[in-house]
Amino acid sequence: MVAATVKLNFSNSLIFERFIGNLNPLITILFSAILGFLLLYLLLSKEWFSIYQKKNHSALLRYAGIVLLFVSVAIYVDLKIGFPADMNILFPESLLFYPVIAFFVEILFHVLPLLVLLFVTTFILKKVPYNKLLWVSIFIVAMLEPTYQAIYMDSNPTWAIVVIWINLYSFNITQLIVFKRYDFISMFALRLVYYLFWHIIWGSMRLELIYNN
Repeated sequence: MVAATVKLNFSNSLIFERFIGNLNPLITILFSAILGFLLLYLLLSKEWFSIYQKKNHSALLRYAGIVLLFVSVAIYVDLKIGFPADMNILFPESLLFYPVIAFFVEILFHVLPLLVLLFVTTFILKKVPYNKLLWVSIFIVAMLEPTYQAIYMDSNPTWAIVVIWINLYSFNITQLIVFKRYDFISMFALRLVYYLFWHIIWGSMRLELIYNN
């Protein structure tokens, strides 16, 4: 991730600006990588989640199929209202950019808030079974990314904001269920599938289809 960030930063120093503002991308991604591994280690030490384990690949393929449904909904909304033309980083930079951002998003919107929420709730609500606290935490954490996206969609029609929020919330729930049932790598892989079809493949097609560019 850090190597990809270095390459992107030297080829186009402004490529990260719309996502992290004026923050230094090298420092930001390096910090998120270190923080991510520390947080994952804490989750592993608590035996709450795992980073990688042997898994049922056929089940993960079914989850990947569900992710494609979420991508289809996003594409439908895009075709109806037309998101900004410069929404995506285009090929070939997208091949390096989106895996880096995917890792950053997983740490920021999933691992960090989930760990904090579980530590707080298990400390305060000691008599409540862990499994109940985990599911409540999952449903709460899943709201973060769609709410963040909705804030930046305030100029779009209300129906589109609602649809995108529900769609992203469902995607986040699916990811976190996979995190709980399998591991971090599987959850991360689902986001890569989402980004591959939504940002990379559709991102390359949409300009011609929507804007005729």
